[in-house]
Amino acid sequence: AQNYLVIWVDGNIDENNSDCRNTLAQLRAVVSDVNVCTSPKECVQFLNEIDDGKAFIISSGALGQSLVNDIHSLPKVDAIYIFCDNKARHESWAKEWPKIRGVFTSIKPICESLKKVARECDHDSIPMSFFPKQTMAGGATGSDPKNLDQLPPTYMYSVIFKDIILEIDGDDSKSMNTLVKFCQKQNISETQINEFKREYHDRSPVYWYTKPMFLYAMLNRGLRSLDMEAMCKLGFFIRSLHLQLKQLHQEQSTSFQTAFTVYRGQGLSQQDFQNLMDSKGGLLSFNNFLSTSMKQKVATSFVQQVLERNPDIVGVTFIMTIDPSKISTSITPFAMVNKQSALPREQEILFTMHT
Repeated sequence: AQNYLVIWVDGNIDENNSDCRNTLAQLRAVVSDVNVCTSPKECVQFLNEIDDGKAFIISSGALGQSLVNDIHSLPKVDAIYIFCDNKARHESWAKEWPKIRGVFTSIKPICESLKKVARECDHDSIPMSFFPKQTMAGGATGSDPKNLDQLPPTYMYSVIFKDIILEIDGDDSKSMNTLVKFCQKQNISETQINEFKREYHDRSPVYWYTKPMFLYAMLNRGLRSLDMEAMCKLGFFIRSLHLQLKQLHQEQSTSFQTAFTVYRGQGLSQQDFQNLMDSKGGLLSFNNFLSTSMKQKVATSFVQQVLERNPDIVGVTFIMTIDPSKISTSITPFAMVNKQSALPREQEILFTMHT
């Protein structure tokens, strides 16, 4: 359900031990998918079997140097933590590896850091579709079936899905219960599930979308991998968020009379960055709801975080000019969401899917 997982590597892990079970419980409260390996070889094998998403590695001090040497260059490894009893022994060599977030003797600060890197990973994993200039010149958005074949399948299916979802007027209570059952099967934290179910109608959809919890990650992953089960379970929420943006846009319409500029900073994989460069003169679609800011420094801070944490990622600032006279706001509504957001940022503008 999330775009990332944790691998804890330690030769002394004993899941029958109460301390070990407590550590795993704390980790799973932050990242639902936590895996245990007892050797570097087992960890490397596990990493090689991962198709998509990022891995956060927690290694014992004893295995750390050997393991880090083997995995640091893998793009799917996003962050590494050294978890040991003797911090001083490992700090000097750990400083030589940029993906190592630190050396820790307690699991609590690791969990706090994991919350931050998970949010960064969610931010950077927004699903995108790229349309090269030649595709657009061929009229791929027209009705010619041959040209339609050139459109990315993820884009076509997610657009069709959105159109269907927005037409359905379902029962939110029934849909909520269905989503809760689905989340429980995905090992989502019971604390998060219960909070969402208990307080859902007390908060706005924008609040829940921007809150650091399972919703944002689940929606991103569902759209990236075309997980129709997850997307259907989230359908009622997608519809509610789209409708709130539509309502907020109508209320704020006097603020958007002329063209304005928004910014978004994020990290791209080497492949996505190449796809972006190849699409120069074409089109780019963000297939999830898109968070931007009218303040460039907000976007710049995201890029700086990317450059500091992972040398495999390319930091990019998107600079987008929005001309309300050329946008159908009934199809692509957007709104200032500072007052509704769970994490208010300066002049945040949130766009609906497929901007």
